[in-house]
Amino acid sequence: MLCNVLIIDIRKVLSTKYKKSLSDENTTVNVAYTIKDALSHIQTNEPDLIIISDSIPEELSGFCEKIRVLTYNIRPIIVALSKSDNTDDKIKVLSAGADDYISEPVNIKEFQFRIKAHLRREIETNLDTKTLLPNEKYSTRTLKRVLANKDLNWATLLINIENFKQYVELYTDFAGDKVVQTLIAIIKSSIDDTDFLSRLSENEFMIITNSTVAEKIASYLAIAFDTVAPKFYSQEDSTRGYMLLQGDDEAERRIEFLSLLISVITCEYNKFNNPEHIINQMRRIKYLAKRPAKSNYIVDRPKLSGEGSATVIPNNKIVVIEPDEALELLLRTTLELQGYDVITELTQDIIPNMFIIDIDDNKINLELCKNLKTMYANSKIIATSNIHDKSAILNTGADLYLPKPYELSNLLRWVTQLID
Repeated sequence: MLCNVLIIDIRKVLSTKYKKSLSDENTTVNVAYTIKDALSHIQTNEPDLIIISDSIPEELSGFCEKIRVLTYNIRPIIVALSKSDNTDDKIKVLSAGADDYISEPVNIKEFQFRIKAHLRREIETNLDTKTLLPNEKYSTRTLKRVLANKDLNWATLLINIENFKQYVELYTDFAGDKVVQTLIAIIKSSIDDTDFLSRLSENEFMIITNSTVAEKIASYLAIAFDTVAPKFYSQEDSTRGYMLLQGDDEAERRIEFLSLLISVITCEYNKFNNPEHIINQMRRIKYLAKRPAKSNYIVDRPKLSGEGSATVIPNNKIVVIEPDEALELLLRTTLELQGYDVITELTQDIIPNMFIIDIDDNKINLELCKNLKTMYANSKIIATSNIHDKSAILNTGADLYLPKPYELSNLLRWVTQLID
């Protein structure tokens, strides 16, 4: 993790000495010689620790208080540096918001270790407890620093473990942790010490790297993960070719094996004003990388028309194939009230988000179900049926087997869960 330290000190010789003692491969140190430069740097870089010297033209305790108010939302560590060793001066500055007070002249070794100790505690408060990777809060702060440095040729990768929540539900948290540990090991083998790796959520990881190697990293991650993924499943699931998740309503859901959806964004094609925009854009485009049962990546590049990057258009279209006219009317009316666009006749220009299809006693629609999954690989299929041959139904590619009769509320719950 790359820490950011700001030294506010008008003395060039001493500030250079302090900077040199703190700078290393994990710590970036900047010096501001004026109040204006200091405030600008704080706003654009959100430093983890600020060292304020009493050489500045403002009163030390008053300036510490001003900085504490300015940074109330990010709460950096503030260390006061003063020529005074007076106890009352120390109390006044610490009461104004400083976290530590160091009297000059300093022992440079002690100064170095005290600052590093503060940084270590700051880092520990921003780590994911399971993986000890930086969390989303710190990732946002790091992205802000990247945006502030106009000379960086950067790229970000969002790595999403698809179907991870369902995998954990079926195989337990312990198995999920093993998957995460394996993925982190794969990621670390593909990046170098200057790259940034963090965990944004339970199944999301982010890399900040150089734009020249971003696509190569994404390609490697997809191939490497798919190579080791077969070890994550039971013999029964491996033989079947998918996971099977049982619901409380006797429904059985087909869950595809784990895969990675990776979205890549670079500064080459995009202009971003804030880190939240970057993270949201990566989350928006990741589904464009979706392939059946395989990991894949997508790079956010401009359209050929030059009108901007790829976007995902929300899709709420549901095709209902139900021979019972009364039930079909009830399904259509209920789904439309929930905001879905219900289609009863499929045409070539429609790519629906979901099919709700009845498998009757003659099993005529089994073949139709298989063909639909081939033609619309990313569309979800709920198969409802009076027959209880769940294996035959799920083996067609259906995502959920829901036995009839069923509660309409249960169907709606599954529709929402599968589409979201």
